[in-house]
Amino acid sequence: MFHRNYENALSPELIIHGYHIGIFPMADSAHGKVRWYLPKMRAIIPLDNFHISRSLRQVISKKTFDIRFNSDFRSVIMNCAYPRDKCGETWISKDIIFAYYKLHELGYAHSVEAYQADNLVGGLYGVSIGGAFFGESMFYKVSNASKVALFALVTHLKEREFKLLDSQFMNENVQRFGAIEIPHSEYISRLNEAIEAPTSFI
Repeated sequence: MFHRNYENALSPELIIHGYHIGIFPMADSAHGKVRWYLPKMRAIIPLDNFHISRSLRQVISKKTFDIRFNSDFRSVIMNCAYPRDKCGETWISKDIIFAYYKLHELGYAHSVEAYQADNLVGGLYGVSIGGAFFGESMFYKVSNASKVALFALVTHLKEREFKLLDSQFMNENVQRFGAIEIPHSEYISRLNEAIEAPTSFI
């Protein structure tokens, strides 16, 4: 994995350029410095092979959550940034939050939100360029909320004829949905094709 420090404030242009060449920023939880990452093996979720469990399918069919797009991006990224362990570590720093909110205002960053009784209880956010969607983070306050948001995202990307759903690193959470790892060279090939696809998130 390649990474380096970047001392200056992130700009939307810099982040979009990074996605174009296969790298992405994360802040060091210890001191907040932004590092750029290029995994040797990239995790993606094939849109035509998205897996959901029987129990999750039942939750979806019951319409337990009201799903919305881009209704409250700021709240989604703030919830994603909230530390999830006793150490208080998070890679979503204030600089990351500011930069991605700017990307949202420019139409690149999007959120998928799950509500119950008009209360935000889960969701995710990421960046879209052409037919590529780069998933960044997700959160939940109610069981299955983020999973249903992910299902809604995949359904939307299929409808919009997206080519790539990037999940960056492999973990148990994305693996259960059918995520696979591919070499960087294959990822770049898929990325270039996806970015040139004549589609958009909205």
